[in-house]
Amino acid sequence: MNKIRCYSELIKLKTFKERYEYLKLDGKVGEETFGFDRWLNQAFYKSKEWQRIRNDVIARDLGCDLGCIDREIIDEMILIHHMNPISKEDIINKTDFLLNPEYLITTIDNTHRAIHYGNEEMLYQPPIERFKNDQCPWRH
Repeated sequence: MNKIRCYSELIKLKTFKERYEYLKLDGKVGEETFGFDRWLNQAFYKSKEWQRIRNDVIARDLGCDLGCIDREIIDEMILIHHMNPISKEDIINKTDFLLNPEYLITTIDNTHRAIHYGNEEMLYQPPIERFKNDQCPWRH
């Protein structure tokens, strides 16, 4: 059985990279999750319960990718990631994984995809800070 991931452990990790490594699932593109029962998770994500907890999680994480203060989400849609993948049984049985903030984290689409598919190249890379003459070694 896979280890249960939780927010209290995640926030102890200081860097974005450490948090990404903790959450990474190494899934495979095309693996079926809900299949024909996709309507279940679509209905869940439109529920008032989900909307309320989603707002609470965004506020807790200060609108930052993986809750990292240096990764404020500005011009992208904010997603809430279930740290432990949910199944249709979780929705049907209303398990604790669905709405407990301990199992949820704020993220953006690229980070979310990188977590699921294990592709670090998908992660947002902040711009490299440039300095005068840094492209001209003889002028340092």
